[in-house]
Amino acid sequence: MDKSQATVRPEVIALGTLIETTIERAAVNVSARPGAGMLFLGNRHMVFPVRVVQDSILEPVDKLVWMTIFLQTRASSLHSAFPSYDCIQKTANIGSKSTVARSLAVLRATRWLTLCARIRASSGRFGGNLYVLNDEPLSLVDVLHLDSGYMAFLHRAQQHNHARVQRVARGVLETLDADIRSGVDVCAGHRSVPCDEATVKTFSSDGQGRNLQTLKQPSALSDIATDVSQHPESSQPSRPKKKNDAIMEDEEVALIYPKRLDKNQWALTNRYLASVLPEQRQPILDELDGRLRSVEKGMRPLYDEMSFLNSLCKATRKGEFKLKLGAPVQAEREAREKVRTRGRQSRAGALNSDPRDLRVQLETGVGALTRIRQSLGQPCRTVSRRPDKD
Repeated sequence: MDKSQATVRPEVIALGTLIETTIERAAVNVSARPGAGMLFLGNRHMVFPVRVVQDSILEPVDKLVWMTIFLQTRASSLHSAFPSYDCIQKTANIGSKSTVARSLAVLRATRWLTLCARIRASSGRFGGNLYVLNDEPLSLVDVLHLDSGYMAFLHRAQQHNHARVQRVARGVLETLDADIRSGVDVCAGHRSVPCDEATVKTFSSDGQGRNLQTLKQPSALSDIATDVSQHPESSQPSRPKKKNDAIMEDEEVALIYPKRLDKNQWALTNRYLASVLPEQRQPILDELDGRLRSVEKGMRPLYDEMSFLNSLCKATRKGEFKLKLGAPVQAEREAREKVRTRGRQSRAGALNSDPRDLRVQLETGVGALTRIRQSLGQPCRTVSRRPDKD
């Protein structure tokens, strides 16, 4: 979270500094029993925010879980202990821990709750999670700054055990994709997840808000009464895919990404690239990489990589993209590929050599070794030859 971002709000930057300080203190003073910490991002008041009550995506149990967590902030100062599943279940009169886990996953997906860090002691022992409770849904740029695993979480949540979490995560990602396809810079300004009726209807002019309208439908599946660990993602059986991304699985050749991109940016980059043709994706990545490398040559730093990537994709769709700063990157990548190709061909040629040529090379080597042994006064070894079959 020490990475500068031009569009991140100053208060979020300050919050990042506060989180880092909290992590350092918690790592030193972690108790014998691991627990989760929490910060409250907002004004301290005794009433609940209107937006959480009016949020048309959250179900009543989700809102109740948010309020239960909020109540915990009243009992202590800014640094509060995150309530346990048992505490939330008892306070909110919720039937099962799986329902608590489901609601926490929904709150994180809709950015009402942010998982900022996993605290570990100096010995490496897990000491709990650090959350931020928001008094309104964070914008995408803010949550990407605070939660390094947000995009990966959304992808995993599409295979969550509970259908409700799957629909919410899928709706958030589909809305994000629709924005990108329409040319919206999703990391500009402070666009948050639509949470009320008016916002859902007017979120965009091309109707991508319909993706979130389906989230208001009640879940058709009942909660699975299974025990879960203290983490909103604990009931997700699937693992993140190691390939580029789910939306990029049609890629025949693995793309080469700029090394500077973090996990969130890497996942978001794939969603931007999905809006252009497969053969146009690598040149865009080369241009982005070239722009990032140009800082070493004196060009001003590029703090908002995703906005720059958005402009490259828009130019590509309009037929206006030209490879400039990415030309050296492309040439370097092609040179490496030629070297690898020659190496593969050389190894393949050695394996496919004529057996008679290999026999001549072997006998030449044996003859040289024999002469060396004779010069050293050592006994010579005989090598039996098999008769030629040709």
